[in-house]
This record gives sequence, C-alpha cells and structure tokens, in this order.
Amino acid sequence: MRRRAASVIPALRFRARKTRDDLVEEVKKLEKQRDGGSAQQPGKAWTVEKWLQHWVENIAKPTVSENTYDGYEVAVRVHLVPGVGKHRLDRLQPEHLESLYRRMQANGERKAGTAHQANRTARTAPGEAVRRGYAAKNAAALAKPPRMEEDESEVEPYSVEEVQCLLLEANKRRNSARWMLALALGLRQGETLGLRWSDVDLRNEYLKLRRNRLRPRYKHGCPEASQCGRKAGYCPAKVQVRRETKNTKSRAGRRAVPLPGPLVAMLRAHAETQERERKRAGDLWTESDYVFTKPLGGPLSPNTDYHDWKRLLEDAGVRNARLHDARHTAATVLMLLGVPDRVIDQIMGWEPGTSASMRARYLHVPDAMLKDVARKIAEAIWGTPETPAVDKNQDNEV
Repeated sequence: MRRRAASVIPALRFRARKTRDDLVEEVKKLEKQRDGGSAQQPGKAWTVEKWLQHWVENIAKPTVSENTYDGYEVAVRVHLVPGVGKHRLDRLQPEHLESLYRRMQANGERKAGTAHQANRTARTAPGEAVRRGYAAKNAAALAKPPRMEEDESEVEPYSVEEVQCLLLEANKRRNSARWMLALALGLRQGETLGLRWSDVDLRNEYLKLRRNRLRPRYKHGCPEASQCGRKAGYCPAKVQVRRETKNTKSRAGRRAVPLPGPLVAMLRAHAETQERERKRAGDLWTESDYVFTKPLGGPLSPNTDYHDWKRLLEDAGVRNARLHDARHTAATVLMLLGVPDRVIDQIMGWEPGTSASMRARYLHVPDAMLKDVARKIAEAIWGTPETPAVDKNQDNEV
C-alpha cells in the first residue's frame, strides 16, 4: 500500500497508517487532492512569515497599485507576521487567525476594520500559496472575521444646511472650488487633487477624471539618515520616491462629469486667482498644470488637504466627519434630485458589476423622505384627511 500511495501521489512520497482501511482512506483523500489540483508540492515547507514576506514583495508589489500594496504591507508586517507568522503555512488553521482577530480587538486596541484589512490580506496571500500547491487549503477563507459594529460603518451625510455653511466658509479660503467638487459632485480626494486644467472644459461645462493623486513617499537625501536625525519625510534634503499621480485603472473611474453653472463660475474665478498668484510668485512658482496647488504652485499634499478639511469643519461650525463623507452627501443629493441610477453610477465612478451594492452603501434616505413616503401611503390607503371645520363663533370669542 505504501508503493501505491507513492506512485499515485509522488510529490507526497509515502503514507503509513495503522490499518489497511485507514491507509486506503488516506490514499483516496490524496487522490482527491491531486485530481482537484490542491495536492501540496514537494520541498521544504513554508512558514507563514516567510510566505507572507515573499508574497508581499515579489508577487503583490509588482502587480497592485501603491495604495493597495501599502495596505498589504502594513497588515503583513504589523499584524499577521507577529500574530501567526511562526506557524507552518500548510498547518495554519482558521482558529489561529480568529484568535489573532480577537487579540487585535482586545481592550479596544484595534477596530474591527483593521482586523478586516488583516483578514483580506490573509485570504489573498495564502490563496496564492494554495494555487501554487504549497498548501492544501486557505485557512483564512474559512476563518470568520470580526463582526463590524453598525456604529463603526454608519455614515450620516451632511444636510443641505450644513453644506451651505461649509460653502460659505470655503469661499473665504484659497482653492474654495476644491470643496465644492467634493460636496456637489462627490469627487474622491485623489481625483480632485490629481485634476489638471487640461482635464477641465469650462466652455462645454464638464471635466474628465483620468488620474489620482498619490500620497507622497520620501527617502533621506542626506548621506546617512542619522545625520539629520529626522524621519525621511522631514529630512531637509528629502527625495520623493513615489510618482505624483497614477492613471485611473478602471473604466468606470475614467469618466466625464458635468459641471453645474455655479461651479463653472467658481472654476473660472479660481483660474484667474491662480494666474495672479503665478505672476506674484515669479521665478518661485512651480509649474504643474494642477487645478489646485500650493501658494507657490506644485500639487497639494493629501495630508495638507485633510487638515484643511478639518479646519474648514471647525470654522464653519459643522460636525466633524471624514472627508469621504462628502462623497456620501453628493450621492444622496443626486438621489433626492431624481437623477437616474445609471447617471449616478457614472458621476460617482462605480463599476457596473458593483453599482447596486455601492448605491446601497452610499445613498442614504433622509427622515424627511421617509415621512413623505408614509404620508403618501396613508393617503393611498385611508384617503386624504379631511380638514377639520372651523367654528366661526369660536373665532369671534376673545
């Protein structure tokens, strides 16, 4: 029986069991793995740590976007390797990962979203190992990630009144049109900061979204990091090692967006203001063609933009929320205006295959709309309520 097992599954060499029936059952299982393409390949077994490090640098990095790679790299280095890295890859169990997720959330140290990011990375990396035959199963695909609490994922879009307060305050600042693009059209931060004048057609009142601004990454420009004693981003001679923008990879992301008349006027005024800044700066101006720039030209930093948003909320007296919540606001306004779903999908840049789920996530039904629906239901079933008669004698009483 040992020879049979070896000939059928040569990569697994041989198997020994106490009884013939047990051995036959083991061989059948191995044959099933072989026929299904999940039989483990021969060679030294990978540890989870070694495989994750190999996968993130040599498999993921050359094929995914910089932002996706950053998420993978942090999940691997900060969470997965310290948590389950010592296990053999082919012996990793769902319970090992579920225990890690619980530890990440213990005492409120990690939110469920962080554990979900770790779980997404864990599912992807061992999945590639299974495909290559280094493990028979993907334990992460079987592990149950922590449940997302409703209050962590719930988003409340800004009301029309709050949007108006924000726009009144934004009009006092540089790049005021930047916030209108977010609140009125729902443009993502990267899309807005990556926008160039060559993408804007004010005469025909639309703009084209074709690229995203990336978060900058730097390395030390001094001979040795210890000479300046600062992080790379604060080194006086820092060198940027990441490109400024990347082209939008999805077809839905590459889209034309209509510009409302008031926003066209704001962008015209913004172009004139930028030209005056260019003349005042003279040789100090950094030419870039970006719509929204620093006072001396050059692209805005996403980090600076984020802090500008927080200051805008505070100065406008509007509740604190994420910059991305403005995107939820814009999508909800489009729904309230009765814009067809297909048009909403294009403006927001949602893929056809995911548009229904994205609408469910981004379109929020206000209380006023629910009350209006309740009124219509009442009228349809019970009829229009009669107006109570007014007692004229009572009106004359003092």
